[in-house]
Amino acid sequence: METKNTEIKSNRIIELVDVSKEFDGVSVVENLNLYIRKGEFVTLLGPSGCGKTTTLRMIAGFELPTTGQILLNGKDISHLPPNERPVNTVFQKYALFPHLNVFENVAFGLKLKRVETTYLDRKGNEKKKLAKLPKEVIEEKVRKALEVVDLTGFEKRSISTLSGGQQQRIAIARAIVNEPEILLLDEPLGALDLKMRKEMQLELKAMHKRLGITFIYVTHDQEEALTMSDTVVVMADGSIQQIGTPEMIYNEPKNTFVADFIGESNIFSGVMPHDGLVRFCGKPFTCLDGGFEKDEPVDVVVRPEDVQITTPDKGIMSGRVTSVVFKGIHYQILVQCGKYEIEIQSTTTPEIGEMVGLLVQPDGIHVMKKKFRVNKFSGVITKHNTVEFGDGEFDCDVTQLYPGSHLDEEGYLITAKGEKLDLTDVEVNVEVGLHDITMSDNLDEGGAQGHIISLIYKSEYYRYIVRTENEEDYVLACEDLWNENDLVSLIIPKDKIRLTLKDVKDAEGTKK
Repeated sequence: METKNTEIKSNRIIELVDVSKEFDGVSVVENLNLYIRKGEFVTLLGPSGCGKTTTLRMIAGFELPTTGQILLNGKDISHLPPNERPVNTVFQKYALFPHLNVFENVAFGLKLKRVETTYLDRKGNEKKKLAKLPKEVIEEKVRKALEVVDLTGFEKRSISTLSGGQQQRIAIARAIVNEPEILLLDEPLGALDLKMRKEMQLELKAMHKRLGITFIYVTHDQEEALTMSDTVVVMADGSIQQIGTPEMIYNEPKNTFVADFIGESNIFSGVMPHDGLVRFCGKPFTCLDGGFEKDEPVDVVVRPEDVQITTPDKGIMSGRVTSVVFKGIHYQILVQCGKYEIEIQSTTTPEIGEMVGLLVQPDGIHVMKKKFRVNKFSGVITKHNTVEFGDGEFDCDVTQLYPGSHLDEEGYLITAKGEKLDLTDVEVNVEVGLHDITMSDNLDEGGAQGHIISLIYKSEYYRYIVRTENEEDYVLACEDLWNENDLVSLIIPKDKIRLTLKDVKDAEGTKK
């Protein structure tokens, strides 16, 4: 068993162990644990600001981790400079030298390289020295690199005469000519048009197979990740959401973020009465999932291609077609079933306004544990009988802390036994439901404010995450569409803020 584990670990070329990175006290990457096998094509996928490029730069050595270790073949390289790591990086901006031709661009690093050579001095003693690579060696390496990127014969061409795709391949040739163990690619196709990107995706995948080295690729483009990768690492907010094959990531998303970010999804709030049965959109559906508590609230994902259109009398649900858009290989159809909007991808074309039935087979339903069920904070009661929590201050009903209590004219709490308490600085637990928070663009209207960092459409409402300046997160549900990065204030009615005493000792309060 130990031998097998040793073999598995020896196949790991890069390993990140509890890696975190902060810039000016702000966390960008949090406790990242990831290993990459030799020869693997791994893609770090996520939206802008999720930490994927920072992670790549730490592997390259351009950034040093604040905490944690980066291991190369089992050895700690966390503080090794970039030039001492067997990696090369291809950036979105190719940084080719316009005054040099193709050959000179690809050979640039080789001409600077020094290798240890052995020679005999005048007395016949064997000596060692660092020497430049011979001209013929450089020419052979450049020829092979250009052959790999399918640009043989371009040696004398000027960079300005090349297309975007050709320049991108020259940048890759310049990186692989040094024969790195690992090739890092930071959104290298971002500057190309759609058609060229699709062609280069296939070329990069073929190139990876020919070279047999490890590729670590960064992108926010889901199609790129699914097309090229052996393994996809989905990131959000500085942490890993899911690791798996493209098929696993698409068909078995671990949470609503992954389901929403990878491809199109219908996401519903549901309940599991028992294993193999889930209720959503007001209807019971047979499913293949289990392991949930009786009547546990869940999130349900149904891909648009897994919804079948039938006649209203044969469907589990029925609704009216509100939109039909031709997408080339299928039609994108929206059906309104009561308050639920459902997206379908189909080759059939119902008419707008037509009533249709909808069916979903058990294997087309994916049930996940609900990540966000209620907002929970630690709070403190102020001298004004408000509560401070989540980087804000809100009106609240402090009498709920003591059943049968009330406030006197001076603002002191009078318990059911007639005791007079001062609740100032009493610590409390705070709970607020997702549907109990509203947003406003009037920043003075709410008790806290922050930027929208995430939104997911859940068929009947949008689920938002709003982050305050001090990185407190509020999760809320809203029917209106707001934009990511909008600055909003958060309004919570006092009767929707649930308070409990944090410590039994606080039950005494401060008697007056």
